[in-house]
Amino acid sequence: MTARHDPFAAAPVQMKAWLDMSLKIAPAIEHSLLELVKIRASQINGCANCLNMHTADARKAGETEQRIYLLSAWHEAPVYSARERAALAWTDALTLVSSARAPQAVYDALAAEFTPEEQVQLTLMINVINGWNRLAVGFDLFHETKPATAQAA
Repeated sequence: MTARHDPFAAAPVQMKAWLDMSLKIAPAIEHSLLELVKIRASQINGCANCLNMHTADARKAGETEQRIYLLSAWHEAPVYSARERAALAWTDALTLVSSARAPQAVYDALAAEFTPEEQVQLTLMINVINGWNRLAVGFDLFHETKPATAQAA
């Protein structure tokens, strides 16, 4: 795969603003949970670049190989807490919003585990990772990283 072009070179002002915004809205939600959310959205969107990056970041945040590998089947895997399940269900719904919508039952599970402020923070982070996925997939971006040195976008 060869990148179509580098969006940072093609539109540096806009990409810097996107990156800055992405970093500014980083929520106070536990880091390992956010990495699971980023991995899950990236699985759905088929973003190899983001999967490569966020699996490495998840390991650095203390995630186990088992929990990372089981994310694609999180519904059936007993290794996630109720809070993590609520976040993953919300991620699935919002990443697939055109077909999944945001069902009331999914929102009710989210509301049971997250404060209103955390709900907004999580939703913003889901929007951010979906945006990064679309940039990486759309422009065929893949940055080779070694797991020990992978850097978050």
